[in-house]
Amino acid sequence: MTPEEYCQDKTAKSGSSFYYSFLFLPKTKRLAITALYAFCREVDDIADAEMDNNVKRVKLEWWRAEIESLFAGSANHPVTQALVAAIYNFKLDKKYFLEIIDGMEMDLEKVRFDNFEELNLYCYRVAGVVGLLSASIFGYKDPQTLEYAKKLGLALQLTNIIRDVYEDSLRNRLYLPLDELKKFGVTEKQIFNRENTESFHKLISFHADRAHQCYRDAFDTLPLQDRYNQKTGTIMAAIYENTLNEMESDQLQVLKHKVVIPQLRKITIALKTLFKEWWSYRKYKTV
Repeated sequence: MTPEEYCQDKTAKSGSSFYYSFLFLPKTKRLAITALYAFCREVDDIADAEMDNNVKRVKLEWWRAEIESLFAGSANHPVTQALVAAIYNFKLDKKYFLEIIDGMEMDLEKVRFDNFEELNLYCYRVAGVVGLLSASIFGYKDPQTLEYAKKLGLALQLTNIIRDVYEDSLRNRLYLPLDELKKFGVTEKQIFNRENTESFHKLISFHADRAHQCYRDAFDTLPLQDRYNQKTGTIMAAIYENTLNEMESDQLQVLKHKVVIPQLRKITIALKTLFKEWWSYRKYKTV
């Protein structure tokens, strides 16, 4: 199995919505974003694994060393070997890969967040930074696109947090800020016991509204001239916001079950978004 095949297999098996957005990229960009996603999966799988935290730290430290080796010209792992071309072709910054690992380490040490500022830092490291690397791969002309990429990363991560509240609680993780729990009169025990109270519904609705606002903020920031190049991100956003809409249609019963969009529907959303972005780009070019 080649490094590229390893990354493709890792990405496809994840079942992530991201996979469907990668399909519409030209080969060089598709291989680069697939390698980046495979790297994210490798380190995220460590953070989520059922093993002692000290072992996880050792494994994440190995990845730190491997990133250093990658940028020094001696990649060893199939993922970093696949990243060699991506780094050369798209001038990807080493510090962002290390920040992603910083985010995974936060999952080992910080299972509660006192306020949204703390949560925002976590989201930046595990999603915003990925957005910055992705934007470089997709291509942009206006530096403002990087601000869009960070904001979109936040929106996607907040959607994940809402969707996975109960699943995260099984790992003793709670990403909803504690000061906001207090504001809405919700306790950690109620969440861990799956008590779907009116107060919890108001709390999670507040977070859903925040996520929607983050999507709006992101797209308000995206320059028109870069929108078509960034179509992979807009496809991801469409699938994720559709997931958020589905959760709201289900009365945000996130303590009861996890909303999953079927694969065929993800492909349909991707195709519709792709056509929309193509049409918008065509109109932009004729102005």
